[in-house]
Amino acid sequence: MQIQEDFKALQDDICRQLSAADGGDGFAEDVWERPGGGGGRTRVIQGPRIEKGGVNFSAVWGSLSPQAAKALGIDAASFLATGVSIVLHPHNPHVPIIHMNVRYFEAGEGVWWYGGGIDLTPHYIRPEDARWFHEQLKAVCDKHHPDYYPRFKQWADDYFYLAHRQETRGIGGIFFDRLSKDEPGGKEKLRRFVLDVGRAFAPIYAHLLDKYADAPFSEAEKQWQYLRRGRYVEFNLVWDRGTKFGLETDGRTESILMSLPPQASWSYNHQPEPGSAEAQTLALLKKGIDWLR
Repeated sequence: MQIQEDFKALQDDICRQLSAADGGDGFAEDVWERPGGGGGRTRVIQGPRIEKGGVNFSAVWGSLSPQAAKALGIDAASFLATGVSIVLHPHNPHVPIIHMNVRYFEAGEGVWWYGGGIDLTPHYIRPEDARWFHEQLKAVCDKHHPDYYPRFKQWADDYFYLAHRQETRGIGGIFFDRLSKDEPGGKEKLRRFVLDVGRAFAPIYAHLLDKYADAPFSEAEKQWQYLRRGRYVEFNLVWDRGTKFGLETDGRTESILMSLPPQASWSYNHQPEPGSAEAQTLALLKKGIDWLR
């Protein structure tokens, strides 16, 4: 299938760019097979700038469990899912965490859709960086449809939300799911859009990495990073649908959970100093902010 080859090539290109931006030994690769059908290539980087990162390609197929089929709202018993999924956790707390996923899914006869997106989770939110980040995503979206950025930006705000904390995971980005026959332009146009989203990822993160990876930071800022990583873990384990789908379809656990940081912490009822950079960041973790203003 062409989209599988597209995603493999995307993984190769992203890993090449991230290896150059990190400046270390690059990625270690783990090729795996899924007993029920398919497999993937998990690539992990642990370098001088990126403390832990994963760039995963997978293409899996087989039978859907009744639980998974019900969660997806379909009756089909068989499925194919392929995509690239990325999470990067930097050493420096002034560099943000970033996530990207692009994916294609089909089931039974005539059921198919694309999904994906990019979102940013700064440990310290700087409005000028948030504006720049959203400008890059808007440019990609506007190339394909004028409604995509406002629509998918709202979707990201709603999806990347820790309801139990009443805070967003970060500054959002774009998120979309189940883009299918109802979208203008058809399947090929959606394929091109999803690949353009994927290609935008590495230059965006390389820019932020170069800007802050060598900035000085204190031990207190490192401890704050660990607390924010804890929030990231909470979202992925409690709310993320991709994590649940992977586990429910007998996906490879190590690859599914590569999004978790190497170290995180939870401090009981932690309250930052009023007026501090940490308090300012917490105040900006809410839906509906127009970062482009």
